[in-house]
Amino acid sequence: MIGHAAAQRSILMKLHLFLLTAVLASTLHAKDTPSSKPNIIYLLADDLGSRDVGWRNPAIKTPHLDQLAKRGATLEQYYVQPVCSPTRAAFLTGRYPYRYGFQTGVVRPWAQYGLPLEERLLPQALKEAGYQTAISGKWHLGHISADYLPTKRGFDQQYGHYNGALDYFTHVRDGGFDWHRNDKISRDEGYSTTLIGNEAARVIRERDKAKPLFLYVPFNGVHSPHQVPESYLEKYPDLKGNRRTYAAMITALDDAVGKIVEALESEKLAENTLIVFSSDNGGPNPGKLSDNGSLRAGKGTIYEGGVRVAAFATWPARIKPGSAIQAPLHISDWYPTLLKLTGAPQEQKLAVDGRDILPVLTGSDAAAEREIILNATPTGGAIRSGDWKLVLAGKGGAELYNLSSDPSEKQDLAAANPDKVKQLKERYERLTAAAVPPRSRPQPAGFKSPEVWGQFP
Repeated sequence: MIGHAAAQRSILMKLHLFLLTAVLASTLHAKDTPSSKPNIIYLLADDLGSRDVGWRNPAIKTPHLDQLAKRGATLEQYYVQPVCSPTRAAFLTGRYPYRYGFQTGVVRPWAQYGLPLEERLLPQALKEAGYQTAISGKWHLGHISADYLPTKRGFDQQYGHYNGALDYFTHVRDGGFDWHRNDKISRDEGYSTTLIGNEAARVIRERDKAKPLFLYVPFNGVHSPHQVPESYLEKYPDLKGNRRTYAAMITALDDAVGKIVEALESEKLAENTLIVFSSDNGGPNPGKLSDNGSLRAGKGTIYEGGVRVAAFATWPARIKPGSAIQAPLHISDWYPTLLKLTGAPQEQKLAVDGRDILPVLTGSDAAAEREIILNATPTGGAIRSGDWKLVLAGKGGAELYNLSSDPSEKQDLAAANPDKVKQLKERYERLTAAAVPPRSRPQPAGFKSPEVWGQFP
């Protein structure tokens, strides 16, 4: 009798242990399911003025972007690089462009280089965390050989173009056709901004539902050539010339974003999707074409109008709606932030310059004072440290601004603060000591554009 009872207790204990093990295994598995990891979408506009969005300027019609910004946090001091390719490189590597020769200019169609292959890119890291990865839009990081194309750099799917400044309707740049799907020729017809938005929405609807999604959507809008369907011009009857076309192009981009949001909502993904939006640099020709507000200068410069852009981050599950984050942030910050957030391996050979900003975005921690290298070239650069910004140019020339009291950079304080100039200059030189020569080169003599850009046997 006693032996029978003991046997029953043993069976019950084993059953209890089995059930406990099953529950723990189920819990651990749940942490790795797609529903527990956020989908990530980065929307990148091209050449957008910092005040050329509806939430900063109601004259610009961007209702979909405005609603996304309202649902999340606007990033009031968000920094990128002065021009296109360097910003894209900083985002995908988490590293300042001067580390790999991308600090000046952009990757031209004829360029015999690309983003170095030794760089570990964000989609490669996120694939290690179980993500499906896709790009719809402008690559602009090199197409010298197949190894440099998006599907060899971590993206499961690719759609769009390799170069900047292509025709929005014919998809031609300098005589070469430039429209591709999965790095093969695509003859899809239509306005490129619309095609990019439609493809992004398609990826969302047809995604691998067993995986979370990383979707990078770098629009070519609103970069030149300034082209837009006639129906969008009708929305701005009071504007003239290129300014009217430029504003209309912004609204066309907003409509494309609307298609993406619609797909997220129809797939019931909006709550657990992190959406980030920014421009790749400040607006060009400010005051005539774009509007950078009170910020000084524009695209191609290291003044605030060139590198400080409109941006927001929206994630209903984690980011407080209607908030405004004043902390200085840099586009390279997303690399370490997303790696940590998704559980992707963070160990790598190459030093990362960005820092984890999720605690700042979610309000769980205040931003510590930091330094940001705004650029470093053979002829000059800039560093921001706290509220101070040092601009270096030419033969040892230095300008110093306090951005807390003078965000428009009108008052040069260098002469009155020589110790601060010395301190920041020494810090800049120490941080940029690892800079390599710029890779950008002029068009070679006798170069002839191929019929199609970036096609290989």
